[in-house]
Amino acid sequence: MALRRWTTLGRPGRGGTRWGVRKRSTAVAVAVVAMALMLGGVVLLVLLQASLVRATDAAARQRTLDVMAEMEDLNVADLRAYVVETAHAGQFVQVLDAGGSVIAASDPEIANAPLSAQRPAPGQTITQDVSSLPSIGDNDDYHIVSVGTRTGTGNHTVVVAQAEQIQADTISTVAWFMLGATPLLLLTVAISVWLLVGRSLRQVERIRGQVARINAERLDGRVDVPPTNDELHALALTMNTMLDRLQASDSEQRRFVSDASHELRSPLATLKAGVEIAAADPTGAMWLQMKDVLAEETARMSFLVEDLLTLAKANDGGLKIEQKDVDLDDVLDQEIRRLRSTSRKQISVDLVPARMRGDARRLAQVLRNVLDNAERHALTRIAVDLHTSGDQVVITVDNDGDPIPVVDRDRIFERFVRLDGSRSREGGGSGLGLAIASGIVAAHHGTIRATDAPEGLCRFEIAFPAPDAAAQTAALSPGGARRHGNQTSGRR
Repeated sequence: MALRRWTTLGRPGRGGTRWGVRKRSTAVAVAVVAMALMLGGVVLLVLLQASLVRATDAAARQRTLDVMAEMEDLNVADLRAYVVETAHAGQFVQVLDAGGSVIAASDPEIANAPLSAQRPAPGQTITQDVSSLPSIGDNDDYHIVSVGTRTGTGNHTVVVAQAEQIQADTISTVAWFMLGATPLLLLTVAISVWLLVGRSLRQVERIRGQVARINAERLDGRVDVPPTNDELHALALTMNTMLDRLQASDSEQRRFVSDASHELRSPLATLKAGVEIAAADPTGAMWLQMKDVLAEETARMSFLVEDLLTLAKANDGGLKIEQKDVDLDDVLDQEIRRLRSTSRKQISVDLVPARMRGDARRLAQVLRNVLDNAERHALTRIAVDLHTSGDQVVITVDNDGDPIPVVDRDRIFERFVRLDGSRSREGGGSGLGLAIASGIVAAHHGTIRATDAPEGLCRFEIAFPAPDAAAQTAALSPGGARRHGNQTSGRR
């Protein structure tokens, strides 16, 4: 039994059940915060422990210094009174003589036996940590500081035992507080991330739902753009831009199919009628009369299909362009010679040697289409110019026919576009020549546009990227001569 797969957010997908973005985001956020809290808690407890240890040692040392300062000016009785009066909970103080006997103590419980066996020399300090004070039956941990000193009556030792229970209680309290607060903090993070991601995904789900309702019959649909100016705003704009392109492409494709069908209908109808008429004549005489017409319509349909195929390849990037060094002036000169052999128009030419990288056969097709278009609409003369301008090789083709209206100068490079009756099928054009030229020029990284010549003539301008200066110099003829022509095409 096949497993059912889901594609919506948060539903089972390939490989079994998977969490959605909302659950994964929440889980990751909680896991990251938990790890951060754990690491931070450990570091905090270690630092707190070290700080409390330093504070305990500092307090014990300071107490020894205070007692030593009092020993300089007080007698034994006064010293005992001072030690008792300044005593506080969690701290024991003893003053030992050179023999280790207790001469002063902060508490009667420690008045009989020394708290430490350490006997540092005068000016020396010894510290130790003990787990209990057996002499008084105290099982708490203590930090003991012993300092040796010399007075007028001899050597003495000041012993201060500082309880570490407060330190342990502080660490324990902080640890328990963190342990209790962590679940609450993680719950707060989980709820916050869940709500925030859910709110964001509602916008995504709305966009997904709106896109899902758009199909081939409803390409005019668009998604709502949230006024948030964030990633979701950009996503909605991108989706609408994509839908605009899809709708434009669909409209262009439908128009292309319609125009292609219209163009093919006429030669097909002629062929069908001619075949039926010829087949109805048993003598074969009608076939002899119709064969030239049928051959002409067949050639016309063949050229049209070839143009459609070339244009389709150019539009989808499937047009194969050879990258070879091409003498563009030679290609243009060859096409001008062909045009002069069939045209009665006056053709003037001004060429300079120019080389580029490209496909000579395809470039010839571009130039032929543009020159044929100029010849079709020129009244008496055509002017062709090839020159270099900066980093470009520029070809201009002028004719003295009516200039193309500004509003139509981009549209004429679309498929099956004829601006008026003079640009009709009967005039020799299928409406594909300039579209094919535009596609081939674009494949060579060039541009083609319709404009006006300075003399008011109708002009087509084609520009290709020029090679580097060294290659351009190598391409020039020895004398750097230009080619000129009027009614002939010879080189000078």
